[in-house]
Amino acid sequence: MMTIDTLCVRLGNVTVADIERWIDSDWLRPEGAPGDYAFQDIDEARARLIVELRSDLGVSDEGMPLVLSLLDQLYDARRQMMRLRDALQMPQADDIRVRVRGLLADLPTPRQ
Repeated sequence: MMTIDTLCVRLGNVTVADIERWIDSDWLRPEGAPGDYAFQDIDEARARLIVELRSDLGVSDEGMPLVLSLLDQLYDARRQMMRLRDALQMPQADDIRVRVRGLLADLPTPRQ
């Protein structure tokens, strides 16, 4: 866990006011209450993402909620796919794995 001041130092060009604005906008969700926030590594990673989206990609404050929501959905889908992959790799899933491969082979290829 880290404090808001530690997070600012680790991020570089980010102020406490920036972090508090991101929390108020619900872009960051640290533990604790105002004045006593506790940030985890995942919070630092998300803050770095916000910095990158703003500085490198020019995402505006108005566009940030949409971009973060889409990225959250993408990451969630990725986690679900990894869980499915892990379940299908279990020894007791042999018959299911064969059936899934058959079903996938029967599906049309999606257009890109």
